[in-house]
Amino acid sequence: MATNDRHPHQVQVHTIQHPRYEHGGNKSSFFTDQEGPSKSKIFAVMALLPVGGILLGLAGITFVGTMIGLAIATPIFIIFSPIIVPAVLTIGLAVAGFLTSGTFGLTGLSSLSFLVNSLRQVTGSTVPEQIDYAKRRVQDMVEYTGQKTKEVGQTIQDKAHEIGPEVQVHGGAKEGRGART
Repeated sequence: MATNDRHPHQVQVHTIQHPRYEHGGNKSSFFTDQEGPSKSKIFAVMALLPVGGILLGLAGITFVGTMIGLAIATPIFIIFSPIIVPAVLTIGLAVAGFLTSGTFGLTGLSSLSFLVNSLRQVTGSTVPEQIDYAKRRVQDMVEYTGQKTKEVGQTIQDKAHEIGPEVQVHGGAKEGRGART
């Protein structure tokens, strides 16, 4: 009933040449010189084996010492926890506050630096020019304020001379306006 419409699968065989054998079955020249590990590798293993063993031993001693210290310190931590926990929290919050304030300060400085650089690019002026302009403005304002202060002082002095002979002060009380002696 079924027709033979199927195609037979084709199998392709590829041979792989291993680098250690040539076509004739002989070992290649790459591996003929080395039958096993070299002398330098053997000496490296002999030198590093004691070093590795010593380091592994020190790691074990450190681990055991840490476990003993933890076993001794745990009851002390439990007894003093009402004091230690708030102290650790306070110190932790203080450190976090210092780090946060430093971060905010650096962020603020970098923001101001960016703003100054962008303003400098927009205006095309340099910082020394801006400082000279600000100095001139401050000097003008100081001169203006000084002149106004002199004028007001002179006005007050003139008024005091005009009113002075007209007002007599006895014991800190005024007797009246226009009373002459």
